[in-house]
Amino acid sequence: MSEFTCVVCPWGCSLMVDGEKISGYSCMRGFRYAQRENTDPRRDISGTVRIRGSSFNVIPVKTSEPIPKDLMLEAAALLFKTVVHAPVKTGDVIIPDILNTGIDFVVARSAPAIHT
Repeated sequence: MSEFTCVVCPWGCSLMVDGEKISGYSCMRGFRYAQRENTDPRRDISGTVRIRGSSFNVIPVKTSEPIPKDLMLEAAALLFKTVVHAPVKTGDVIIPDILNTGIDFVVARSAPAIHT
């Protein structure tokens, strides 16, 4: 039996999954979350990467969609090695196809270049 808290809405239902049986949900979104969490848990990753040629030292980035939970640490480690060069725009892909998942790290805030 697995127990976890639903994070889909503010209710925070205590979900229990025992094989095929799911209980504790208050809505169908919670039911679907329990199914997915039990078979293929995924998480969004957000962080920062260094940037050169901008008034910022770092810029925020995030995954384009949730990544398998077992790949989170390895994927986040890629951010330490990454340096981008300004200008960048929100939504620009900075690391494509993270660990062959088809998911990208994208820029979460635009950063213009400094003109010297």
